[in-house]
Amino acid sequence: MSTRAASPGATPTIRAARPADWPALWRVVEPVVREGETYTYPTDLTSEQARDLWLAEPPAATVLAESDGVVLGTARMGPNKPGHGDHVGTAAFMVAPEARGRGVARALAEHVVAWHRAEGYRGIQFNAVVESNTAAVRLWRSLGWDIVGTVPRAFRSPAHGYVGLHVMYRPLDQHLE
Repeated sequence: MSTRAASPGATPTIRAARPADWPALWRVVEPVVREGETYTYPTDLTSEQARDLWLAEPPAATVLAESDGVVLGTARMGPNKPGHGDHVGTAAFMVAPEARGRGVARALAEHVVAWHRAEGYRGIQFNAVVESNTAAVRLWRSLGWDIVGTVPRAFRSPAHGYVGLHVMYRPLDQHLE
């Protein structure tokens, strides 16, 4: 995978991530982890530790968004909980800093919703959306997620101090009764 910049207006292609994609994915994941503003991961996470956390095994899946051979973002999705909770999915997203604001997260989220529907999930729950990540909160709300609760001061943001973590939920329409 190339590190050159992708065309700004290009619609990303989303495909399953393979283990061989990890070096390109790490170029997306590492700055997000080091920044420490959106995930509870340790900021000194190694590439190997991150790979083990991010590359999912079935029934979960990991995808990447690319344009002109450049990886712009990635998503991990699957059941939120095992056993009696496996009918509700979850997902996590990371977008390369230089690709933010270009529709990559939206494209990944739309893919994640379609994937969960195809797999028969009844809804998608995000367990920990950092409340100071206002761009993500705005995007998720625009795509049908609601904030169902906030754990106050549950996240230690390097830039904002202690902030809340939102739990967000989106039902999947074909299963509503």
